[in-house]
Amino acid sequence: MSPIRPSRPAPLLTLLAAAPLSLLVACGGGGSDDDDDDIDAGDTAAVTYYQHVKPILDAKCVNCHSADGIGPFELDDFDEARTYGPEASLAVELGIMPPWPPDADCNEYKADRSLTAEQKATIAAWVEGGMVEGDAASPGAPLDVEDTGLSRVDVRLEMPAAYMPAANADTPDDYRCFVIPWEGATEQYVTGFRADPGNAKIVHHVIAFYASPAQLAEYQQLDTDEAGDGYTCFGGPGGSSRGVWLGGWAPGTLGTDFPDGTGLLVEPGSAVILQVHYNINNVLDTGVDPDLTAVEFRIDDSVEQVAMIMPWANPNWLNGTGMTIPAGDDDVTHAFQFDPTPFLTENRGFTIYSPGLHMHQLGRSATASIVRAAGGSECLLGIEQWNFHWQGSYGLREPVHFAPGDQLRVECNWDNSAQNQPFVGGEQQAPRDVHWGEGTTDEMCLATFYVAIDAP
Repeated sequence: MSPIRPSRPAPLLTLLAAAPLSLLVACGGGGSDDDDDDIDAGDTAAVTYYQHVKPILDAKCVNCHSADGIGPFELDDFDEARTYGPEASLAVELGIMPPWPPDADCNEYKADRSLTAEQKATIAAWVEGGMVEGDAASPGAPLDVEDTGLSRVDVRLEMPAAYMPAANADTPDDYRCFVIPWEGATEQYVTGFRADPGNAKIVHHVIAFYASPAQLAEYQQLDTDEAGDGYTCFGGPGGSSRGVWLGGWAPGTLGTDFPDGTGLLVEPGSAVILQVHYNINNVLDTGVDPDLTAVEFRIDDSVEQVAMIMPWANPNWLNGTGMTIPAGDDDVTHAFQFDPTPFLTENRGFTIYSPGLHMHQLGRSATASIVRAAGGSECLLGIEQWNFHWQGSYGLREPVHFAPGDQLRVECNWDNSAQNQPFVGGEQQAPRDVHWGEGTTDEMCLATFYVAIDAP
């Protein structure tokens, strides 16, 4: 069948497409936990590293906690795991690690990185029992990790030059955007994405935004106006036109194919705006090395359905005062719901394959859902404990259809109390009224959806 070309988003809604959302945002792999050994909680000495704990760490943790990973310590051999076992067990008990923000009561997602109650109990029992090594010659069976990786690489794009982050102990984060021309001579479709961080110890996330041929000059000017390679950016790639999202990466992500038969249109003469978030906390003692990150794409000449990344927020919030979060208020909620089909999809329904949510540093919780025309609502993604550093979009285990007359809803909650203010330049900021904006101390309430439009 011939591809379906969605109508271009209205200008205001196009502005909403710049949230830095990663495709997957947690360390290790997901998948079935059926291989767990049953552990008697009262017999902690029976729990060993090689037989019980190593399979869990290998599947869920070592993609980040390894020599080349962004984790602050390694967990990929017995000596390291024993050294840091108490810290790892505490992080697991508190729900901090592995980072998997989605609310389990909202929906089911592919490549779930969370630990089961039994896995948490196994790690705790091992630490409590003295962190016994066990028999290295007879390790426990590896967990069944769900393979959602990129199946092939057709295009690889690299930063124009190695970059040394402009960061220090007081301001360890640096957000930098690089303009990389797309070299395709014909219309093509991105059907998969993966990032290849050049320096995984400092690269916290990577987002590939799309700049159409008509938008390219503005991004090139942003690059020209700032000294050095690339330009400073936060929250999105900047500019009034702004790019839509092609893919993203965070530590532990191995890349992904997009849903079968779908893809994102890329035109000749366009460019990828590569946003790289650097954080140097892990290398303050050893020194910072430069980074040369690349992104890789699976490309097809045609697809059955053209997909789009649908940004979702109240356009009135973008006027600078429409989403007020008063200074000192620790419980502020804004929400928006509407039927987008008359404006974005020519009154056609669409299938939602993955939802994402985005706020900045005052965020406390957020939800994306469908309010059905026939009554009731359906939760797509809920984040009960927002963390700006661990955000992304999540592949639904079962895609959800949206019909004309339904409404997409996004709801966000913030804490703007004095105790919850961000640090800038090493100093905690005083509370102030906060509105929608690109800056570090501004806020957003944005949902994004990877969708494929129904046939006419």
